[in-house]
Amino acid sequence: MFIIKQFVFSPIQENTYVIYNETGECCIVDPGCYFGNERNELKEFIQESGLSPKYLLNTHCHLDHVFGNKFIHATYGLVPHVHEKEVPVLNRAAEAGVMWGMPFDNYQGDLIFLREGDTIRLGEDVFKVLFAPGHSPGSIAFYCEAQKFILGGDVLFRRSIGRTDLPGGDFDTLINSIRQQFFTLPDDVTVYSGHGPETTIGYEKVNNPFLT
Repeated sequence: MFIIKQFVFSPIQENTYVIYNETGECCIVDPGCYFGNERNELKEFIQESGLSPKYLLNTHCHLDHVFGNKFIHATYGLVPHVHEKEVPVLNRAAEAGVMWGMPFDNYQGDLIFLREGDTIRLGEDVFKVLFAPGHSPGSIAFYCEAQKFILGGDVLFRRSIGRTDLPGGDFDTLINSIRQQFFTLPDDVTVYSGHGPETTIGYEKVNNPFLT
């Protein structure tokens, strides 16, 4: 069974997730650790929990979700798993960091590309990759059907949605992604977003002002 550990990192208050199970392996999802103490906090949790990182997963590559990619690669030797359409976004991340007053040393190296329908496994536990563009051109989500939760990145928030005014964003595409990829899931599926508290599919169908 997957266990979810959430961290809130950087001035942008981004949610970083460590997902692990009884195998002792883990996925690091959207490492947004910007400051040294944040990187130490993440590393210490992994070490103290006796975990072995197996995957570095990016739902998308806006700067606040990739601040820690280079650190994770240097520490654990993991190659980021992303959608191919996120390559230009990743390549612009360092420039965006300067523009936002948060310069950082961006990851530059090999990438492993994920597509709609791919699976990520830790032992018997499985994530299915969903393609959900709109906030970013290659946004993906990781859905665990067995435990009814989804790591949704910045697609859907509690009573809100991802912004679409950044390069590659498109409002209509995002709304379609939510309706076709998220709202077709059971109402009791928990959504763990890239910012803010978790929510559920059923709650957002009724209460999200962008979608009701």
